[in-house]
Amino acid sequence: MSLAERTKSALILIVVLFLIIQFTPPWIFFLLVQAIIIGGLLEFYNLSNRRKFYPKKLLGCLFALIIGATFYFDWFPFLLGFTLITIIAFVYFVIDTNSLEKLALFPGSFSVTVSGVIYVSLTINFFYWIRRDFGLLWLYLLFAVVFLGDTGAFLIGKRFGRHKMTPIASPNKTWEGAIGGIIWAVAGGWLARTILLPRFPALEVMALSALVHAGAQVADPLESLFKRAAGVKDSSNLIPGHGGILDRIDSFTLACPLFYYLMKLLIIK
Repeated sequence: MSLAERTKSALILIVVLFLIIQFTPPWIFFLLVQAIIIGGLLEFYNLSNRRKFYPKKLLGCLFALIIGATFYFDWFPFLLGFTLITIIAFVYFVIDTNSLEKLALFPGSFSVTVSGVIYVSLTINFFYWIRRDFGLLWLYLLFAVVFLGDTGAFLIGKRFGRHKMTPIASPNKTWEGAIGGIIWAVAGGWLARTILLPRFPALEVMALSALVHAGAQVADPLESLFKRAAGVKDSSNLIPGHGGILDRIDSFTLACPLFYYLMKLLIIK
């Protein structure tokens, strides 16, 4: 796909993202986050199928929604939700593992079903908490940090990259690109803060931006490891020129929870 077509897809995604963040009421925003999570989780399970782990997709989607409910309903705490998931998983697999063939598949199926929920649902649901607890403008700052940081890492790495950072997961990623990405992320955070949130301390926002993008740079090659293990380039072909849902949210699996708790530590007194 040409650069022009990739750029067109990216612009469409940005417009859709802006409309969702800016204009949807909280409950619709929450439901859209759940839809993204379910889509990313199914892609993760499809990657696992290629390695013959065979997760229970419907069960995993149910678990993802239970995790989501703990983020939405104050009366439904996470520990209660995770305990409920644990009980259901134990009972389900004990009943379902009723043949020698299923017994051979059980360890991988159980592990991937549950770990996929933690990897995608637990992390991405922080989008809802960020919007709820801190407001729309901080979400824009988060996206500026991650997107501009990724752009900087690509451009700097392509031009100056010499030393491989994660050769197995992402052969094209370099330490030079990673440093450039953090610099661009800090610049993006500073710019977003200057335009949208000028009353907040610039140094704290810049420190937040650096730490969050460092987390994003760890999360990105983690997803690449899953794809490499499955022998595919993208998690799916859903988004022209940009792969699948999991390919678009991979950086946020660590960036979102980091951003939320660093906000509480550095910004919100």
